[in-house]
Amino acid sequence: MSNSDRRQRPGSKESHRCSWGPYISAITNRTTNLFIRGGMLFSVGVFLALVLNLLQVQRNVTLFPPDVISSIFSSAWWVPPCCGTASVIGLLYPCIDSRLGEPHKFKREWSSVMRCVAVFVGINHASAKVDFANNVQLSLTLAALSIGLWWTFDRSRSGFGLGVSISLLATLATQLLVYNGVFQYTSPDFLYIRSWLPCIFFAGVITMGNIGRQLALYEHSFLQQKTHQD
Repeated sequence: MSNSDRRQRPGSKESHRCSWGPYISAITNRTTNLFIRGGMLFSVGVFLALVLNLLQVQRNVTLFPPDVISSIFSSAWWVPPCCGTASVIGLLYPCIDSRLGEPHKFKREWSSVMRCVAVFVGINHASAKVDFANNVQLSLTLAALSIGLWWTFDRSRSGFGLGVSISLLATLATQLLVYNGVFQYTSPDFLYIRSWLPCIFFAGVITMGNIGRQLALYEHSFLQQKTHQD
């Protein structure tokens, strides 16, 4: 039997190796893997929402009506799913990089992504725990930290533009929720909300973008490795 016949035999080692998927070995369809990537981003967003919203509630930065407090973290039930859905924005970053012809190659490793997540949590923690002389000082500090996070872990024009756009849209959505009495801020200083909120949204978009890029890079590297093995 020739080598080509052995490679094409269904039960051969090479054929079995070609059927592996990047996340689940039995799933090789790219569309399905895209949904898996989105599900992973959603899960990360839900987890971060639970942790970060706990900080805000403990500090009494946000107040929810008693009838919607339904989780062990004293958070409205709809907050984590909404944040998880918004986190799927991480899928856009590798797509935009590809469309613009600007592959993101700056600090592409999981250790950098984990540090980015840690810095994002620290920025949110500062907004809830650190006492500043006034809101202007707090907002300027968080703005500098958020831009520093982008410069340290991203540095792409697409990342900055998408971060600004999504943070503005998220701020507008939050204003509408507060205006309609869904929840409120204890000391609003800018159109029913806190002036530093866009900075938090910006840092969150950059963080989820880095996670999305790293997942896309892992999938791309896996497919390249499989192609070379074939």
